[in-house]
Amino acid sequence: MGNTESVVVQKRLARFRPEERPVIEGVFDRLQGSGGSSGKTLTLQMLQSSMNSLAPDSMVKRVYQCMCSIDPGHAAPGASGKTSAPAASGVGREQLVIFLADTLRGTAEERSPLVMAMSTPAAGVATTVTCEQVAEFLQDLISAVVQILVQRGRLQGWQPDRMGDGFLGVKLLAEQMCSELKPSDQGLCDVSCLEDWIFRVSQVSLYLEMLVAEGLNVSLSGRPAPTLLPPCREKPWKDLKCLLDLPTLMFLAPQLPDSYSAPWRLVFSTRLHGESFTRMVAGLIKRGPTLLLLKDTKGHVFGGFASHTWEVKPQFQGNSRCFLFTVFPTLRVYTATGYNQHFMYLNQNQQTMPNGLGMGGQHGYFGLWLDCDFGRGHSRARPKCTTYGSPQLSGEEDFTLDFMEVWAVGKPPEPEEGEEGGGKRSVLDMDPEAQAIMEMTGKTLHSQGLREPEEDQE
Repeated sequence: MGNTESVVVQKRLARFRPEERPVIEGVFDRLQGSGGSSGKTLTLQMLQSSMNSLAPDSMVKRVYQCMCSIDPGHAAPGASGKTSAPAASGVGREQLVIFLADTLRGTAEERSPLVMAMSTPAAGVATTVTCEQVAEFLQDLISAVVQILVQRGRLQGWQPDRMGDGFLGVKLLAEQMCSELKPSDQGLCDVSCLEDWIFRVSQVSLYLEMLVAEGLNVSLSGRPAPTLLPPCREKPWKDLKCLLDLPTLMFLAPQLPDSYSAPWRLVFSTRLHGESFTRMVAGLIKRGPTLLLLKDTKGHVFGGFASHTWEVKPQFQGNSRCFLFTVFPTLRVYTATGYNQHFMYLNQNQQTMPNGLGMGGQHGYFGLWLDCDFGRGHSRARPKCTTYGSPQLSGEEDFTLDFMEVWAVGKPPEPEEGEEGGGKRSVLDMDPEAQAIMEMTGKTLHSQGLREPEEDQE
């Protein structure tokens, strides 16, 4: 761009490493080449040639409209009080550089006018947008991110065709992100409202950055592509129709504590293992942290995250990292309130204590409860669950289970002393699930007290 570039553009380029600046400056010429022409501006068709395989056309048009609205002298859409250039005249080189700098390395303050411009239904200067308009922008943005994950082969082992309704998931995630907006009493969002929202809701910047980097093929050494999905292992996809969809997974995975980064493994599914409480318990114990997903016969989808491996005992367990959540009809997470420590409960074959699986609340009044008879449960909250602050999760307070899945999402616990070693192991040692089932059905493991000591115990 030489010495004619504005001070604003020079400052934007200074955000990038020296080796990255030629990449940013070269995007304009490359996009023109992909459109089969050369000139002083980029057209919508040139942008579509680069982005249409990775984003809905409606999202590409939003990006183009935003680029056109940038005033290079003020470095923000409509900052001077007028639109920089009509969309028909195209995007100039400086407008593109400012757009790239603000989306890839900008602050919430710099990104908020861009989001405003992309949420505006028509070209021109807008000072406010409605929450509904922001939601429509988010639906296009999230759809583009999902499309990028599929097209770029970044599914981490997940198979969308064997998962839930992705279109519905896009709408639910957009609604969840919009629920964090703090509009005026008239339901309008100005630039300061959007700035506050972008600052608090990190997915907005993350998704926008991914769209621009991938859609315009901007590869920067200092910013590797984000990983939005956890790895999935040991999945019987040919026999499974998963309750999760990609947008829901994109929402739930970041809610887990940072230390829980192990590949996700399906350990129980009513579709695969039948409606058996004993089989479910066998899939829970000694698995480490788990994510429970339930769908009731009213269509509500909800569940909970257990931070610890489950133990069968008549006491509460877990810690404040546990949480409850809903997937449908709304996507929400409910974390510990600190009111009590009734995070997790799992019991069976007790005469005096409740038998079943529970999270939050208290006996007989759980935030989430699945009875040991299986198929029946409750979610009681009047007005909210004391442990998690959650409302009623299910369609009705006492619900009937339709489907259930359990995913192990963390590292399994370390084997207890004596579980590993070179000594002879019984069939039950090699199959802890069978051992757990015997223990829960009241069978006494007589051989445990008759074994020879392990070599490292002598």
